[in-house]
Amino acid sequence: MKFYDRANEITALLGSEKLSYRQSCMTFVIGRRRVGKTRLIKEAYKNKKLLYFFVSKKSEKLLCEEYTRVISEILGKKVIGRLGSFKELFEYIMVLGEDEHINVAIDEFQEFYNINPSIFSDIQNIWDEYKDKSKVNIVFSGSIYSLMFKIFENAKEPLYGRADKKIILNGFDVKTLKDIYKDFSRRLDPFDFISFYALTGGVPKYVELICNETDLTFNSMLNYIFSEGSFFLNEGKDVLVDEFGKDYHIYFSILSLISDSKTSRSEIESILEKSIGGHLERLEKEYRLVKRKQPVFSKPNTKNIKYSINDNFLDFWFAFIYKNLSALEIKNYEYVKEYVKKVIPSFLGKMLEKYFREQIALSGEYSYVGSYWDRKSENEIDIIAMNEIKKKALIAEVKLNKEKININLLKKKAEKLLDNLKGYEIEYRTFCLNDVLIP
Repeated sequence: MKFYDRANEITALLGSEKLSYRQSCMTFVIGRRRVGKTRLIKEAYKNKKLLYFFVSKKSEKLLCEEYTRVISEILGKKVIGRLGSFKELFEYIMVLGEDEHINVAIDEFQEFYNINPSIFSDIQNIWDEYKDKSKVNIVFSGSIYSLMFKIFENAKEPLYGRADKKIILNGFDVKTLKDIYKDFSRRLDPFDFISFYALTGGVPKYVELICNETDLTFNSMLNYIFSEGSFFLNEGKDVLVDEFGKDYHIYFSILSLISDSKTSRSEIESILEKSIGGHLERLEKEYRLVKRKQPVFSKPNTKNIKYSINDNFLDFWFAFIYKNLSALEIKNYEYVKEYVKKVIPSFLGKMLEKYFREQIALSGEYSYVGSYWDRKSENEIDIIAMNEIKKKALIAEVKLNKEKININLLKKKAEKLLDNLKGYEIEYRTFCLNDVLIP
C-alpha cells in the first residue's frame, strides 16, 4: 500500500533534522502498535542516511553487535574495537556527529527497561555532554504509552526535559480513511465504509490487511476477521497485555463493560463490585485508551461523566471478540458472525456519531465539539459544536436510518441549552448513514 497522509508529522521530523545541523536534536514518537511509527520515520528520511536500530528482546551485547554492523553499512565506517555496551555505542555516534551530520532512529525504545535500565541515565549524561557540539538528529519511538511517557515526561527520570519535540501518532483521520476506501473499493457503499471505519479505526496495519484481503464489503470483512488463523482474533490481547502487565484482567473487564455501553463509573463498579477510580484514571491518562466525557455546559467537577474507548478496533474487539471467546475457542466462527450481524447496528450507530464528530472537528469551523445528556442520561443530543469567536453553534442528531430522525424532537431537546447559547446563530442539522461518503 502506498504511503498516505502524515504530512504534519513528516514536516515535524524534517524540522528536527534541519535543526540538528546546528546542534543535536532529540524527538520522541509515541503511538500504539500497528499505527505506522516505523514507516513514518523511514518515509520522512527516505532520501537520507538513517541509522535505524530496533530494540528487540536480545542481550545488550548482541544488540550492540547488530547496531555496529548497521553503522558500518550505512555510514561506510569500519568500527575499530568492540562496542560492547549501548553506552559505548551511543557515545561513539555522538562523537562521530562532531564531524558529520547523522540521523538515528531507535524503535521500541522502552524495551531498554527490560534489557538494562541504566541505559537511560547513560544517554542523558552523554547527550548533555555532546549535544551542543554534535550534529545528531535522534528519534526515539515506542508503543507502550505508560513507559514512553514515564521516560520522557516524568520529572524523576533522567531523560525528562531532554526532548525537543514530541509526536503522538494516531490512526488515519476520517478524511484520509475515506480517500483510502475510495481507492480500494469497487463500490462505494456507506454501510461498508462505516464498517471499515469501525473495524480498523484508521490503524494503518489493519487498513492494509483489510484492503489487501477483502473487497471491503461488510460480509467480506467479517468473514476475514472471523476465520482460521485470523490476525485480528488475538490482536486486542497482543496490543494490551504488555501495557497492563499482571493486572490486565481487571482492565479488560472495564473495557469490555464500556464497549457494552456501561459507560459510567457507578455502572461499572456495581457490576464488578469494586472501586475502579484509579484504574479509570490510568486508562485515561497513562494508557490513553479511554476518554472521559461530560455534557456541554456542565460544571468542571460534575459527576455526570461517561467513558468511551478511544480506539475503534479495540472497541470492536471487546464488543465482539473478547465477548465471544468461548465460541471462538471451539472455532464456531459462524455463531460469532451471526451474533455480530444481530448486534452491529447499535455499535455502528455509536461509530457513526463518532465519525461525524471527527469530521466536524476536522472542518476547522468550530472551537468545541461535544454532546449533551441530562443527569438521568436521557434527552441526549449527539453533537453540539460551537465557534466562540463567530458566535455560531451546530446542534445535530445522528441516526443510521434517516427515517428515524425527527428534527422537531431535536429542537425540543435543545431548548434547555438555549440560555447558554444567547447571542449565537444556531443551526440544526441531521446526519445519517447516507451522508458519510458525501465530500
